[in-house]
Amino acid sequence: MGKNKNKKNIVYSTNPDFNYEYDEDEVEETLPPEEQLLYVSIDRKQRGGKTVVLIEGFVGEEDDLKDLGKLLKSKCGVGGSAKNGEITIQGDKRDKVIEILEKEGYQTKRKGG
Repeated sequence: MGKNKNKKNIVYSTNPDFNYEYDEDEVEETLPPEEQLLYVSIDRKQRGGKTVVLIEGFVGEEDDLKDLGKLLKSKCGVGGSAKNGEITIQGDKRDKVIEILEKEGYQTKRKGG
């Protein structure tokens, strides 16, 4: 049996035209800022009593979302996160976040309180 005796269920394709299938929804092309509508709200739920600004509605790749999150965190001088299509910025900085986003060319809409 040799050294490959522990390998199980390995299938090799001999089809020269074999292509991997990719889920088309996985990577959304990032829309330019002027075509984005971002919803900006204050969120206190399930955050241990801390207030964060929540930015939702970003359409695009995760790397671009993270870059925008990094810009907002830097300009606000606070921490936060960017994942799963949402950006959170620590603190009650909604007005500053909206000002930064609009300066970058994004359309914003206040959501909630």
